Amino acid sequence: MMVRAATAAVILSLTVGLSACRAQTPYLPVERPAPGDTVCGTPICGAEFLAPAFLKLEASGGRGAGRLHILQIGDSHTAGDQISGQVRSRLQARFGRGGRGILPPGLPYAGYAPRQVSVSATGAGYLPAPLIAGGTRVPMGLAGGQGRLEAGDHVSIILDPGVTLTAIGVCGQAGPDRGTLQIVPDIGLPQAIDFRREGAGPVCTEVALAPGTEGLTLVAVGAPVVLDDARLWGEGGLSLSNLGVVGSTLMDLEARDAATVEAQLRADPPDLILLAYGTNEGFDDDFDPQAYEQVLRGRIAWLRAVAPEAALMIMGAPDGLRRGQTAAGPQRWSQSCGSEGEWQTPPGLALVRDVQRRVSEDLGVAFWDWYGRMGGACSADRLAGGGEPLMRGDRVHFSAIGAEWLGDILADDLMATYDGWRASRTGGD
Repeated sequence: MMVRAATAAVILSLTVGLSACRAQTPYLPVERPAPGDTVCGTPICGAEFLAPAFLKLEASGGRGAGRLHILQIGDSHTAGDQISGQVRSRLQARFGRGGRGILPPGLPYAGYAPRQVSVSATGAGYLPAPLIAGGTRVPMGLAGGQGRLEAGDHVSIILDPGVTLTAIGVCGQAGPDRGTLQIVPDIGLPQAIDFRREGAGPVCTEVALAPGTEGLTLVAVGAPVVLDDARLWGEGGLSLSNLGVVGSTLMDLEARDAATVEAQLRADPPDLILLAYGTNEGFDDDFDPQAYEQVLRGRIAWLRAVAPEAALMIMGAPDGLRRGQTAAGPQRWSQSCGSEGEWQTPPGLALVRDVQRRVSEDLGVAFWDWYGRMGGACSADRLAGGGEPLMRGDRVHFSAIGAEWLGDILADDLMATYDGWRASRTGGD
């Protein structure tokens, strides 16, 4: 018994000592790299082209007395909402919470986890628009997919604590065979939106919600309901909507149904549109710069026609790498990265950025040098290393920490650019 007691005492002593040791070595985050230099030497190139959005922000006293809407459209970097979600949080902390913004109408892909809300579906399906590479064009709106609810199916949306919600809007496809969408909030009475119309076509509607609403359920009643998006707004302040499609390119945006997109943009006109395409184009071995430039110019002209009050900013294609060589041989790669050169940069990425930069200057569009801000050449490989990788192992997508880091850089650049613009007008007051 004495031996057992002595052994127990030793174990207890070791356990206490280990606990004390752990308590004395708290987690210290790894210092994040400073933003890299941009191609134009300022945080945002062509900052003067953001004036329409800045004027509205200034008119609200810098606190978003009205609703200021930023709309980001792009590929998987946008769809994940990690980068855009951090930008949203940072800007709302300064300019007021104007709501979560526009969401895809359901669950667009497995693992979908938007910031500020959680979304679940029972019975409701989600039909993604095929990518142009698949050879089929399906008429859909900005979200690049449709929520399809048979009678009785529902989609539930729960807001994170502190996220304001005073109104919900939806855009969907009306027609003689459509049903009614019942909106059931956790506070107040249900409201109904009837999508049964004699003529088929897009319809966007908004209904007010009781203050304090923290969640709601969308239920199809009577017949199927087809939704193009769901819109969560606060009473005033800034909102940032992210509508991205995994694997998409600017060509996919060109394939969106014009009538649906116009209805969506006119329902809640954006004050600033961020175009965040380029990665998938740059990884295409058959990338055609001339064709891409034509599409980019066409999309900018189209957006200006349907959202004439909005400022535009191109988010230049970030750095991205692929492992190994292709059958086409080394000439298909522009640069090798990594300790043994095992990662290579597709040459198309530099061509994409060149087109984006030239077109932004020519058409009076702001340009954010994503590639420069993340560190330039081979930064995707450098950021994937270390104790806390800022990029995933694929050297294309950012880790959660990296997305937060990059979102902070973009938010800081937008706020610094706004402050500089305002100081030039007011003398810094």
